[in-house]
Amino acid sequence: MSGMLDEGARLTTDTGDEIVVSGMLGAGGQGEVHRVTTPLGDKALKWYYPSCATPEQRKIVEELVSRDFDDDRFLWPHAFVPGPGDGFGYLMDIRPERFKGLPALFRRTLRTTPTALVTAGLNMVEAYQALHSRGIAYRDISWGNIFFDPANGDVLVCDNDNAVVEGEASGISGTMEFMAPELVRGDTGAIPGTQTDLHSLSVLLFMLLMNHHPLKGRAELAIRCLDEAAEKRLYGRNPVFVFDPDDDSNAPDPQEQRTVLATWAVVPPRLRTLFVKNFTEGLREPSRRVRESQWRDALRQVRDTIVDCANCGRQNMTEPLSTTARACWSCGSTLVLPPRLVITTPMLGTERHLRLRRSARVHEHHVLDEPARHDYGDGTVVAELVQHPTKPGVFGLANRSAKTWSARRSDGTAQDVPPGRSVPLRAGLEIDLGGARAVIRAQ
Repeated sequence: MSGMLDEGARLTTDTGDEIVVSGMLGAGGQGEVHRVTTPLGDKALKWYYPSCATPEQRKIVEELVSRDFDDDRFLWPHAFVPGPGDGFGYLMDIRPERFKGLPALFRRTLRTTPTALVTAGLNMVEAYQALHSRGIAYRDISWGNIFFDPANGDVLVCDNDNAVVEGEASGISGTMEFMAPELVRGDTGAIPGTQTDLHSLSVLLFMLLMNHHPLKGRAELAIRCLDEAAEKRLYGRNPVFVFDPDDDSNAPDPQEQRTVLATWAVVPPRLRTLFVKNFTEGLREPSRRVRESQWRDALRQVRDTIVDCANCGRQNMTEPLSTTARACWSCGSTLVLPPRLVITTPMLGTERHLRLRRSARVHEHHVLDEPARHDYGDGTVVAELVQHPTKPGVFGLANRSAKTWSARRSDGTAQDVPPGRSVPLRAGLEIDLGGARAVIRAQ
């Protein structure tokens, strides 16, 4: 594959490092991405097409590089690369193979789980929240700019060269089907920013969990030619949520759009309520859109209360505080809800509810009052549900932390639980997890 830069071409970054083009990785709407060798190893170089290498885009890239935004969830520009003439580009890390594009998920060519999907949603929300907290609006949140690991839900945000300081009116507005209605309509004073990002993020979350667009119901099916004028009507002038409780004019067609009807039925009410709010009130009033913190709390709660069907083994999302078991989405059997571990954080007294399914783990963020991010990696495990080595069906909670726990049974007897040891599960068992308090509550 050939491109604008020849293999072996030498360029120099704005910091004085020499880089050598070694091959082409791909191309997109704004430019090409090449593999290059650098003093720090192989990197990716995005090189803009002449039509996109504008002074405005150059200013945006130079600003992003100067911010030195260090976050492993973003392929952030970390060096500006000027070229001959008016050409330019920027260096970023190469996307690891384990991260896959969302189109493959929507085509159902990826194997994944509800746990991974909810984790991916949570990671996306926290990634964009981290960006917004630094005064940066992404402006083009869509299915094409984010990749995820279908095994564990890790995410990687790419194409970050459209992000600008909040309030900047220059540059891109976004992808039409993800754009906020006021941008689609071209309302006076409407510019891409964090408020419009919230709409795009909610669309992306809906598509991730439902495999369907929130505004594509009967109204879309009735359109003979989905041209620009039709898209502006669907997404801007007359957007109607497919599950709007007060307007069924755009409800899903029961034959053509059965998938979204099925997925909506198994998503917990905690999430459905937020989707309804965002795509009814939020469509009309941008200030009423669901915030990242609301999505974060809801997704964390749902992620921590996913259970396995005892009959078929499939994972099921459950309503976090519900005590009523519903039917498995896959086989129809009534779910068996395992005990809950209720963790109360040390200072604020925030409750975290965790279903003790077979693979249940307590992570560092569970015992903190206000975690900076939710990390479900192996290196953050505080406690883990384990089965007794010689007594099948008997489970305990193993101490994976570096601190000795103090545990108290419902009969008042106490015991210490050193690191590496476990305490048998019993209803009413209380554990001091090094500051946070945990109680086992039977279903």
